[in-house]
Amino acid sequence: MRQSEGRTGLVVGASRGLGLGLAAELQRRGWDVVATARDDAGRERIDGLAGKPGGAVRVEMLDITDDVGIAALRERLGNRVFDLVFVNAGIAGPRGRDAASASQDEIAAVFQTNAAAPIRVARAFLDRVRDPTGVVAFMSSGLGSVADNTHGYSELYSASKAALNSLSRSLAAKLGGRRVTVLAVAPGWVRTDIGGPSAPLGVEDSVRGIADVLESRAGSGRHGFVDYRGRDVPW
Repeated sequence: MRQSEGRTGLVVGASRGLGLGLAAELQRRGWDVVATARDDAGRERIDGLAGKPGGAVRVEMLDITDDVGIAALRERLGNRVFDLVFVNAGIAGPRGRDAASASQDEIAAVFQTNAAAPIRVARAFLDRVRDPTGVVAFMSSGLGSVADNTHGYSELYSASKAALNSLSRSLAAKLGGRRVTVLAVAPGWVRTDIGGPSAPLGVEDSVRGIADVLESRAGSGRHGFVDYRGRDVPW
């Protein structure tokens, strides 16, 4: 595992659940973390990390679907360079409805939040990612695997995460000569608002594995779809 001290990460979508858990895990490992929240409750949860042993924590407010807000955050962070930009975003979408029954607005919201907005945020900070050891990562899902979709479960959510995976591939393909590592990360079935209380995996276990993967893949310059244990997930 690489040395964590002196490394800086931007965790977008750290108000709660996996995003907050990842920010806490990185901070515990000695990373300096800039973590974003959408509301005051999220800000307070992130602020709670500041007094714990480890790296420094800075909280910023951001709605990832707000392009003006993204530009303002970029301005506030100045010329800060990041070893990691991790974008965590996800809404479940309309429960019990598929592409044929959901409204156009509901469909648009799922794909905007889960696929397009994370890529727009990443592109806004791509030039602030350290080369060649930096990592850009997105919180994907095992449900985003087209190859493994033999169940049709959560149709719109699954499709939106597959779209995120494809867009992350395009992002990696356009890096040119840069060796930044790009990852789509499947966190496992985790007890969160989306995963539900019956999920077998706790947030702490998932983010511990994710942090291990992020640190071990830094500098590889590869694009991958991996799970929290570091195993490749079928596209």
